[in-house]
Amino acid sequence: MRGLGELETAIMDVLWRTSESQRVRDVLETLSEERTLAYTTVMTVLDNLHRKGWVVRHMVSRAYRYQAAMTRDEAEAKALRELLDTAGDPEAVLMHFARTVSPRESEVLRKALDGEP
Repeated sequence: MRGLGELETAIMDVLWRTSESQRVRDVLETLSEERTLAYTTVMTVLDNLHRKGWVVRHMVSRAYRYQAAMTRDEAEAKALRELLDTAGDPEAVLMHFARTVSPRESEVLRKALDGEP
């Protein structure tokens, strides 16, 4: 994901896979299936993601519970928007992209531009 490091992306993947808020320990347990991490490492990364606006947190008892601040789709759309905003020629980027979309993707874009659901 644009703007995130490897571990940040892995943690966001954990949060995006569930609609329930997660404790640091919950995230750590899920990540432990693939890699060995310290509790404090996961806690620090979650704190950084909160500071960056990627996650929201709320206190339950004496521990924070974390949730993604936006869906994966919203985050990917935001990344595309940032890419266009920083492009030297956003119109040219869009034109090159438009030439690569599938017929189905083209149909979806046409509907969106026409304001259809």
